[in-house]
Amino acid sequence: MHETAKAAGALGRAAGLEKAARQRSGWYARYLWAFAAGQLVLVPIAVLGRGPVSAVVMGVANVLLVTGLSLYAARQRVVRRGFGLKHGLLVGSWAVVFALVVVLGVTVFGRSVPFAVGAALACALPLAVGAWTEMRGTA
Repeated sequence: MHETAKAAGALGRAAGLEKAARQRSGWYARYLWAFAAGQLVLVPIAVLGRGPVSAVVMGVANVLLVTGLSLYAARQRVVRRGFGLKHGLLVGSWAVVFALVVVLGVTVFGRSVPFAVGAALACALPLAVGAWTEMRGTA
């Protein structure tokens, strides 16, 4: 009987830790919203910009965004189960859309402002959907 009580206690503690992780994982939704908002600025620069000044601005902006978000993520104490898979899928889908947008922007659409606007929204969409689902899961 003593072993059963120990096992029940361990399961209760594990359930408590999982609940705390879900409640404290709202930081990831904020991370994704910031990343999505960054796309609304960075993608038009990548699509519309030409020359060395554009390349420097795009490079510095990306470094600042990734560095800031990485520092923010590293300071978080709680990561819920399945985080790595979800993050990998979100960043992977963003990367595919971003690469497609840049290639199409450079080769087909040139300096098209309507394309740049649509491309920015397309790149922000996977991140915004991820943030929205993250917010729903922690509520």
